[in-house]
Amino acid sequence: MADNVADLMAKAYDIIRVIPPGRVTSYGHIAKLAGYPNYSRHVGQALRVLPSGSDIPWQRVINAKGLISPRGDEGLGVARQKDRLEAEGVEVETLPGAGGERVDLRRYGWFPDRRPDMTLDAWFEAVDAGEVAS
Repeated sequence: MADNVADLMAKAYDIIRVIPPGRVTSYGHIAKLAGYPNYSRHVGQALRVLPSGSDIPWQRVINAKGLISPRGDEGLGVARQKDRLEAEGVEVETLPGAGGERVDLRRYGWFPDRRPDMTLDAWFEAVDAGEVAS
């Protein structure tokens, strides 16, 4: 299990690095692309332990409903993520009451496929070549 989690974390970080600015994807989609479709919570944990000053654009990963996930820090992390997304041109809607902050996944979502026979390295090459559509 620990080996799987370490492998998932490394792959997740690499995948998150290629999410284009101004786009978002879900924890579950990152897990799926990494080859661990049932490990979406582990992707969240991987982002939670990022060192300060990391170059990984963590703000581009949200939940499958388009919501910025709360962190139990009285909304500070949500506000920081919202600010970073808005700086990239992503519109973040504040929902009424305690509904949270939501991004329109139809407009800003980045959900490219990876064929089952395609290695992750081949997928990265296809992304770099502009051959992967979202």
